[in-house]
Amino acid sequence: MRIHTEAVQFKADQKLITFIEKKMTKMTQFYDRIIEANVILKLENSGQVKDKIAEVKLSVPGEVLFAKESSKTFEASVDSATESLRRQLEKYKDRLAK
Repeated sequence: MRIHTEAVQFKADQKLITFIEKKMTKMTQFYDRIIEANVILKLENSGQVKDKIAEVKLSVPGEVLFAKESSKTFEASVDSATESLRRQLEKYKDRLAK
């Protein structure tokens, strides 16, 4: 699986990139035929608080799964997005089995 991480309007540090790669690699436990993962990190300026947005797109054979989450930290956003994608992968595998 290829993992592509993109930070919009800021420079992501190596610790964050390593965290994302570890999370995306764990997704192969649920489905081992994931082609690639695209992770886009954004900052949203809504009022005083800057929310951190993580958009994750997983390419699997025949379909693209997508999750977008926002939180106070990028780690929490990526956690939420991967949890959402895990559920989507399980539904995708159920459809394949039928």
